[in-house]
Amino acid sequence: MVALDVDGTLVDHDGAMSARVRRAVQAVVAAGHHVVIATGRSRAAALPVVELAGITRGYAVASNGGITLRIDAEAPGGYAVIDAAEFRPEPALRTLREAVPGARFALETAEGAFWSTVPVHDASFGAPARVVGFEELASMSAVRVVVFSEELDLEDFTEAIERAGLHGVAYAVGWTPWLDVAAHGVSKASALEQIRSRLGIPRERTVAVGDGFNDVEMLTWAGRGVAMGQAAQGVRAVADEVAPSVYEDGAAVVLESLLD
Repeated sequence: MVALDVDGTLVDHDGAMSARVRRAVQAVVAAGHHVVIATGRSRAAALPVVELAGITRGYAVASNGGITLRIDAEAPGGYAVIDAAEFRPEPALRTLREAVPGARFALETAEGAFWSTVPVHDASFGAPARVVGFEELASMSAVRVVVFSEELDLEDFTEAIERAGLHGVAYAVGWTPWLDVAAHGVSKASALEQIRSRLGIPRERTVAVGDGFNDVEMLTWAGRGVAMGQAAQGVRAVADEVAPSVYEDGAAVVLESLLD
């Protein structure tokens, strides 16, 4: 079972997937391995990558583990949601509003809709967010909450998050002043473990490739955790090995090694 992050792993930061990476994914699938896309993107933003990679059956993890999909070309829309890890974000939202100057919030529901306190359209959403007041947002159930700031740089944002002392949720800060929040214990790794159990694959026969801090749990979960070459040192440190960067087709190098 091979778990692959999307941005910075399967596609570069312009959203392009190289022909070599696409061929490698298809070759690994044809060889009988289970390839699972595991991304922080919503299902709407993840499914085009699944299609681009040529995966027509299997599983995918979206929203940093908040949504698990069964990929089936014959199903309506080409997929079915088999798990949605919902949570009530109100306590975390109120804590973060106090702790993070100029904080802005967005929320993803189990149905795939997005709501936010300000107009925002991020590529990872796959759809524009509808604007609501903070109180209405805080009353909703979510599979993912996003917190971002236009007033703080990454260092100050990270320090503010750490001072907030969030409890009862899982979270990861990205490359920019942007925080993803999920239900307690939910990550790409938790969703992948459920898929691994479904497939009956031994843990030692799992591979994971990623480049972000939201990949750390996945890399430590896998029997073989591979960080992309451009990953931050904190991500590289938890991996078993480091591949070439996304611009050197590092994901393809890892996938091709499974065919040797």
